[in-house]
Order: sequence, then C-alpha cells, then structure tokens
Amino acid sequence: MKLTVNSTPRDVDAGRSPTLLSALRDQLALTGSKLVCDRGECGACTVRLDGDLVYACLTLTAACESAQVQTVEGLATGHELHPLQQAFITHDAAQCGFCTPGQLVAAAALLERTPHPSDDEIRSAMSGNLCRCGTYPKIVTAIRAVADAGGAAK
Repeated sequence: MKLTVNSTPRDVDAGRSPTLLSALRDQLALTGSKLVCDRGECGACTVRLDGDLVYACLTLTAACESAQVQTVEGLATGHELHPLQQAFITHDAAQCGFCTPGQLVAAAALLERTPHPSDDEIRSAMSGNLCRCGTYPKIVTAIRAVADAGGAAK
C-alpha cells in the first residue's frame, strides 16, 4: 500500500507491519518515533496522520492507505533543525530522549493551530505525552520560546 511520509511517497506492506509504528520503524527505517508503552499511554510514538495527532502504536497500517504521515524526522529541513528541535536543545527539554519525538510532533501541531498559546494551552496540548524524566517545565519553556519568537512556521 502507499503512504506519503514526510512529503515522500512510500510503499509499505501492511501484512508485515500491522501498526503504523512498526511500518515506520521496521520498513521505512524511521526510528524517531519510539515504541515505549505499546498501548497509547505515553505518546512517544506520536505522529501526524492527515494532520491529526495519533499514537502510531495503536494505528493500524491498513487504515492509512494514501494517508499523509509526518514524523519527527519530517520537522527538520535537511540539516537545519526545526525551531522546536533547537529550542528543546537550548532549554534542556530533552533528557533521556524517549519522549522527545512525540513531544516535538505534538508541539509543532499545537503551534500550527495556535501560534501564540498560553502556558495552560501548551500544558493541555502536551498532556498526551508523558516525560518520565519530569522535564515538563523545560518543555513548556522551549515551546513558549518558539511561540514568542514566531519561529514555528516551517
């Protein structure tokens, strides 16, 4: 079947990879999205599917025929980091790194929808992504910095 992943048409075998996460990781070698809880509780596998945030570990590959998928790998432009990726580095919002891909995808979706969110809106939008290291205040600070700089549109 065909998917468009990070603006590139790709073929995947839904029979080999029942979930979108397994198709991304095992067939397309896009390993940014992480397999952590495997039951939609942590958000480490968050991707955008036709613009909506989904947990790739719970999304059936077969249901994604002709869909547009954006992963964390699709945020950067070549070797230039997305402003959110740079802000996570600058504000030390990424510690162990397991939640970071899902956090970044969710943050990018938030800033696309709401370019100047309040801190409460940021916390609410990020609530589907757990961080076991507890860097929530730094994540909010990083997203706030990008929003304040007007640099999320990429």
